[in-house]
Amino acid sequence: MGTSVLSLRMDGELLERLRDHAAKRGMSVQDYVVRTLVRNDFDERFQSAVEETERFYGVT
Repeated sequence: MGTSVLSLRMDGELLERLRDHAAKRGMSVQDYVVRTLVRNDFDERFQSAVEETERFYGVT
């Protein structure tokens, strides 16, 4: 699996908030954003799996 580049345009206020969040965790802004996206992707996939399991077993 390779890597790709994603360029984002955001206002200064959002970038500062991201810098603050990243700094609190000892991370770069890039690492913080990637970790957040990965976590959100996992949450969505997990929720889909739960819903599919509930449909399979007929849980309401």
